[in-house]
Amino acid sequence: MKNALVIYTHIVGLAVIRALGRMNVPVYALHYSKNEMGLFSKYVKDRIKVPDPRQNENDFISRLLELSGEFRGSLLIPTDDYTVVVLSKNKQLLQQHYVVAVEDWPTVHNLIEKQYTYEAARSWGIPSPLTFTVTSLDEIKAVLDQITYPCLIKPCKGHTFFDHFKVKMFRIANEADLFARYSQIEPLGFTVMIQELIPGDDTQGVNYNSYFVDGNPIAEFTARKVRLEPPFLGSPRVLVSEAVPEIIENGRRLLRKMNYSGFSCMEFKNDTRKGVYTLMEVNCRNNLSGWLAVTCGINFPWIMYRHLMYGEINRAGSFKENVYWIDLDKDILRFFISHKEEGYSMKQYLRPYLGEKVFAISSLDDPLPYVKRIEYLFGLLLRKALAMKNRLIWSKQKPCCH
Repeated sequence: MKNALVIYTHIVGLAVIRALGRMNVPVYALHYSKNEMGLFSKYVKDRIKVPDPRQNENDFISRLLELSGEFRGSLLIPTDDYTVVVLSKNKQLLQQHYVVAVEDWPTVHNLIEKQYTYEAARSWGIPSPLTFTVTSLDEIKAVLDQITYPCLIKPCKGHTFFDHFKVKMFRIANEADLFARYSQIEPLGFTVMIQELIPGDDTQGVNYNSYFVDGNPIAEFTARKVRLEPPFLGSPRVLVSEAVPEIIENGRRLLRKMNYSGFSCMEFKNDTRKGVYTLMEVNCRNNLSGWLAVTCGINFPWIMYRHLMYGEINRAGSFKENVYWIDLDKDILRFFISHKEEGYSMKQYLRPYLGEKVFAISSLDDPLPYVKRIEYLFGLLLRKALAMKNRLIWSKQKPCCH
């Protein structure tokens, strides 16, 4: 079989590695970050360090071109938004040496820059939140009379925003909060959206995963969110596979209108005021909970691999429902920090653990990634503890002025 090069081997990349490795695909881990645990999977044939595309795009592409001598014709699979953007922008060059598992840049641009996604969805009759794109304080003032609270401040480019603030968005309680929060954002030059907050708890969020070829879905999978990290506005830390037929038609319509091919993960939320599922975002890469679909019988990475490398159309049928996906570390930590705030009873919290389940990282037949994950987290906690200790010592030694 031909090689697959998985770029960035955190939780998303680990799922892709396992999904392909178990099908005997030779998988190579291209890594650039300290927190990657997937490169230690037993399914990785070799680990290759590459420059960080967040810091130096040109060096990253140059390294891929260097590797093409050994890996010509291999499948390049990006698993985070940074590498999706870089590979898409440079697809014409890279596809002279590789098969690149990402859409062309005009399509990716309209999905990465989320204000264009919402504009397109509304034009095609797909429900989406009321959204105002702003680049200055004056533009905010111009739409103040149309904003209702609470609302959200969301980035147009989610991956760069998250690197600065470590959250996907901010919840805004009132006008004063809006101006205060924007004063933190404006100096950084982010274009942001002020967006209506769709009511409903975490379980109102659902995912539509699909693989499209020539305008037709050859595999589809849906799941319901159970708990988020951070609570209420974050990414999933627990999901459950579930048929959600209400989102299928709008999901298909959007992808067809955009002439999208390949894998995507579309997120919707049920607007409890209207009983209508509203589009929240579209990810043009493998998603965080990708291992859930594989466990339930739809191996998206394998479908993608066989299609892109050999031209095969492997249609998938139904999937197994009521299987939970759990990001164990985050879910346990949140139990101690905020389960009362979230309003879960002990029975509700334990339900995913008592049913059929799969974990984001830990696996009995591939244990080393989770061991490395724990090592990384303990090291992170130790460094933070030492930093706090040093600050305390410094503050005691600092001379007082009278």
